[in-house]
Amino acid sequence: MPENHKEEVPFAHYAALFAALDPKDARERLGDSVWDGEKYYVNLLGRDYVLTPDPYAIEAVDGGGVPPLPVQTFLLRYLLEGRVLPWLGEWKTFREMPWGELYIQPYTGRVLTRAAYTFATRLDAFRKAAEAAGGEKTGHGDAGYRFSLIGPYYMQLLLWAGDEEFPPSAQVLYSDNFASGFAAEDRVVAGDLLISHIKSFM
Repeated sequence: MPENHKEEVPFAHYAALFAALDPKDARERLGDSVWDGEKYYVNLLGRDYVLTPDPYAIEAVDGGGVPPLPVQTFLLRYLLEGRVLPWLGEWKTFREMPWGELYIQPYTGRVLTRAAYTFATRLDAFRKAAEAAGGEKTGHGDAGYRFSLIGPYYMQLLLWAGDEEFPPSAQVLYSDNFASGFAAEDRVVAGDLLISHIKSFM
């Protein structure tokens, strides 16, 4: 029985569902290139992964280590439930999307406050890390970068350093297709994963 219930139990649940995933269903939702007849292929934040359903296995194409369980669970949920939806060119905050108001308090602590105090107090280091992590400068905020998360889904992380009157702050913007393509819980995880991804380059 898994001991780390926060990460291992959800992972085990989705790994079991993944073993029974119909490749035809996945290809209809995500495109033909997701499945080669034996394995699934997906790119998350610029890194290519190969997932085998049964028995479950995951590997990074670049030969890197196995990703942590939250990343694996996010990839499994995307393969099980995700859809390729077009981005219409608009950006939305977490609060502006379905269920955003309900989850805004935990989201603020887990994503926005974490980003502000991890990066906005070290903007030069953040800029270097964001560019190394594949970000494109946006010109917004004191520092802002756009990232390709997965498939046609994009995110922006914007930072303000703060001053004597205001603390450092952060905002995350999501491409508009997130509103229909991801559940609120997955949008929270996406923000968390983006921060960890950038932080790994600092």
